[in-house]
Amino acid sequence: MVLVGDVTDRVAILVDDMADTCGTICHAADKLMEAGATKVYAILTHGIFSGPAVSRINNACFEAVVVTNTIPQGGHMKDCPKIQCIDVSMMFAEAVRRTHNGESVSYLFSNVPY
Repeated sequence: MVLVGDVTDRVAILVDDMADTCGTICHAADKLMEAGATKVYAILTHGIFSGPAVSRINNACFEAVVVTNTIPQGGHMKDCPKIQCIDVSMMFAEAVRRTHNGESVSYLFSNVPY
């Protein structure tokens, strides 16, 4: 793994579509801290968190790992205080409603429902 760029005295944010066992993202967080980052956050669309994932996150240098609720996260959040979850159900429901009614789904890119 090679870090490109300078993260010295900066907050680093890792973005990924999914994390399963979290080996790669935890390794990336370590690299960022070794390179001088002050804090590391992870933002993931799908937190699968299988096998040693929760333990790895607990032992990693993350300030927080933010995931959506496309996969239930209640148990993971109980076992790991670093995991935070964003509810995307209303956005998905609105996308389904718009598709069903033949309305613009791209409208959601600039107008996210709350």
